[in-house]
Amino acid sequence: MKTSKWLIVGFLLLLLLITGCRNEASKPKAMTSEQVFDSYMAAWQKGQYEDMYAMLSSDSQTRLSQDQFVKRYFSIYEGIGMSQLHIERTTLPAPTKPTPAPEDKATYTYHASLMTIAGPIEFNYQAKLIKENSTMYWKIDWTPSLIFPAMKDNDKVTVRTSKAMRGEIYDRNGEGLAINGSLIILGLAADRLGPDAEKTVQSVAQYLGLSTDEVNKKLKASWVKPGNFVPIGSTDGKGVMAFQGIEGVSFQQKKIRTYPLAEAAAHLTGYVQGINAEELAKLKDQGYGPDDQLGKAGLEQLFEKSLKGQDGVRIVIIDENGATRETLASKETVAGENVQTTIDSGLQRAIYEQYQGDAGSASALQPQSGEILALVSSPAYDPNLFVSGLSAEQWNKWNGDPNIPLLNRFTKLYSPGSIFKTVTAAVGLNAGVSSPDHVRNIQGLYWTKDASWGNYYVTRDRDVPNENLRDALVFSDNIFFAQEALAMGKDTFYNGAYKFGFGEPLPLPYPFPRSSLANQGIKNDIQLADSAYGQGEVQMSPLHVALSYTPIINQGNVIAPLLVKSASNPADTIWKRDVIRPEVAEIVRQDLVEAVRNPKGFAHGAYISGMNIAGKTGTAELKQKKGEDGLENGWFIEFDATLNQLLLTMMVEDVKKRGGSGYVVAKAKKIFLKYGKTTW
Repeated sequence: MKTSKWLIVGFLLLLLLITGCRNEASKPKAMTSEQVFDSYMAAWQKGQYEDMYAMLSSDSQTRLSQDQFVKRYFSIYEGIGMSQLHIERTTLPAPTKPTPAPEDKATYTYHASLMTIAGPIEFNYQAKLIKENSTMYWKIDWTPSLIFPAMKDNDKVTVRTSKAMRGEIYDRNGEGLAINGSLIILGLAADRLGPDAEKTVQSVAQYLGLSTDEVNKKLKASWVKPGNFVPIGSTDGKGVMAFQGIEGVSFQQKKIRTYPLAEAAAHLTGYVQGINAEELAKLKDQGYGPDDQLGKAGLEQLFEKSLKGQDGVRIVIIDENGATRETLASKETVAGENVQTTIDSGLQRAIYEQYQGDAGSASALQPQSGEILALVSSPAYDPNLFVSGLSAEQWNKWNGDPNIPLLNRFTKLYSPGSIFKTVTAAVGLNAGVSSPDHVRNIQGLYWTKDASWGNYYVTRDRDVPNENLRDALVFSDNIFFAQEALAMGKDTFYNGAYKFGFGEPLPLPYPFPRSSLANQGIKNDIQLADSAYGQGEVQMSPLHVALSYTPIINQGNVIAPLLVKSASNPADTIWKRDVIRPEVAEIVRQDLVEAVRNPKGFAHGAYISGMNIAGKTGTAELKQKKGEDGLENGWFIEFDATLNQLLLTMMVEDVKKRGGSGYVVAKAKKIFLKYGKTTW
């Protein structure tokens, strides 16, 4: 019996011993202070803020919760755009007379470096650790100064920005195309409109050309809080007086982008508008914020990177009273670069006004330097409205307009029609197939090569039995040039014309589509004949049309277009060298002078006494089948063959029953009467 009792007692003692060993083994192994601090730094560098919090002393955890701790680190680092955080333990120089460290306290120094939106931040600091009596484990004695040494308990880290002034866009003479101005904004405070709120909203809506629904929608936006100034629309000085003293109505002056030429240069300048969420997601790493403006079209979009500049940024620690305790990093404001173009504002406006709402486009060149003097698209929109506040009514009006004012026509490709005959003439002469003296005998107004063409035929406007090359240009004979192209053959014609820059991007920063001579090569004689007088699949922009005429002025070379004046402009102004021989250029030039000088010439309407005007008319037919009725686009290109200072190309859509190309000639002549003798 006694033996059994001792066996039981022994068994229980053994069980207690085993259990004690297991409990001892399950306890976390105590780390040294150095190991704890190294673990803390590793978690910090990885952004493992919960793990960091677990290493804090009991006293530190009493002062702030895990949620507060995590949020503080996260919000500070996110707010300053932290990246490339690196923390490493450092060693302090040994003191001359070392003082023994207390057994329950330890201090380690570290170096921290990180990148922010305001540049790099670096600092050295010390972290204190204590061995807690309750657990005998080392813990971090945390304070805000571990984040940044100057920080105290109630301090905050904030980012202060100063907006960079956007660069301005000027014309060749320093006149503004897109400049920084100011605007008076009429705003409302919904909670201060008083008993006449409805009446006030109606008055404001009527004054600004908005609906009451549009005004109320702005007042009820999600961001609006009591007392907020809610911008409704822009006004002038008269608006301030009209609403003086009305409850809830106030005014603020706002810096704003303005476009002095308005519609006259809308598609050239483009416009800026507030950045949207999708754009911000793509550009936030490039210094953009939710309140930034972004170039959305034209030169504003093209030169966005240089125009924007660099916003100034300061990262500061502020105390509970809002006073700055320390500046951690700063980046100076850098104004955007100005862009000076080769455009002449007066000429740009004058050309646009000649359109008087007609749909069409134009380009003007200095044909020797290649400087672009004007790029016009009509009709257009007012880019100022995109900046000051575009109403839904105006947007719908533009979108519903059959003339499509939002379409940029000077970058659009069109069938050039008969103004392309100059290229055909130059190619034939240069190849030795055509000759100034060769006379073609053509009978009637219709011609077909042979029975293989079936019902297809080429027409002309004037029944003259015998014509040479000059006659054909003066009187714009389709049949003559169709026969010239067939005499060349498709390879000679195609290769010669292709040298004028077809199939290639125009060598300038503004995006233009590539002109087309033939989509997949010239397939047959019918296409070859049509291409000779600018129909078929020939497609060109008005600017490329102008460039195709520059070899006539520049001894056979196609000039390179220039839109921006800068020190980096290439010294060589030639885009395509030796496209035709100089003697060919002279023959064609004289023929174009005769086209204007001859009283019966199709371009005689451009004749100006005292000037040596050269020009070529063109009418491009837009129809699917021969013989059917269709629209016609009218073209005219002209230059003074003596001065060689202005090369003007104008195209007007739908000129049928309005005088054809003569309708365009009359407009172009008015431009030359005013600007034809200007030296650019």
